[in-house]
Amino acid sequence: MDTKAAASRVAQTQPGKHKRVALFVTCLVDMFRPSVGFATAKLLEEAGCTVEVPSQSCCGQPAYNAGDRADARAIALQVIEAFTGYDYVVAPSGSCAGMISHHYPALFDDEPDLRAKAFALAEKTFELTAFLHDVLGIRDLGRSMPGDVTYHDSCSGLRELGVKAQPRALLQSIGAKIHEMPNAETCCGFGGTFCVKYPDISNAMVSDKSKEVAASGAGVLLAGDLGCLLNMAGKISRDGYNVKVRHVAEVLAGMTDRPAIGEAEEG
Repeated sequence: MDTKAAASRVAQTQPGKHKRVALFVTCLVDMFRPSVGFATAKLLEEAGCTVEVPSQSCCGQPAYNAGDRADARAIALQVIEAFTGYDYVVAPSGSCAGMISHHYPALFDDEPDLRAKAFALAEKTFELTAFLHDVLGIRDLGRSMPGDVTYHDSCSGLRELGVKAQPRALLQSIGAKIHEMPNAETCCGFGGTFCVKYPDISNAMVSDKSKEVAASGAGVLLAGDLGCLLNMAGKISRDGYNVKVRHVAEVLAGMTDRPAIGEAEEG
């Protein structure tokens, strides 16, 4: 397949043409895997979107999950201010997108004006694969990257945003063969602060997940949330399984030339 010609066809259709998209990078991507952010930007730009990266930090989810609504609210105000004025907000993370789109409005129940702004931001915030597939209607990414993969459904993306079919459809469009795990929808045990508060339970959960990943027969494990991927990559490595772990954005964007998550950089 002529991948350059195919990419050109995608660019010509430009389903995202004239769309001004703000990229919510996420803390984990910024600190541990910047290539996921670059892959996200590449996919959006190939679709014709104008991508911008506003000044940003955390989405506030750790504070929110810990019951610290005051700090969660303060962080949400910063995000609302920074991301106002864009057509869409896209994050390579179901948990961050879920926080903004599902939980921000409730932080301002007693403040109608701010609640309205939070709702406006919530309505235009999407997880990456859902945005590409559902909003832009992309069915062909213009490249071929065949391979055997298995996919973990991260909790927030699946249960808050309904992200399940979208990444699989996009992966199949580039020729990937998906080997489904029997419990792909079961939590990996990360859960943000959950893994810190309940390490024994978390380890038991990721142990089960690691075994199921290996039993799938796929050489690559993919997911849409870096927290889950870091957790699973660590366990898979400790268990000695020969499975590479990557964010789905890297594979969809054709950016798999760097070491997988948990592998040492060369040189």
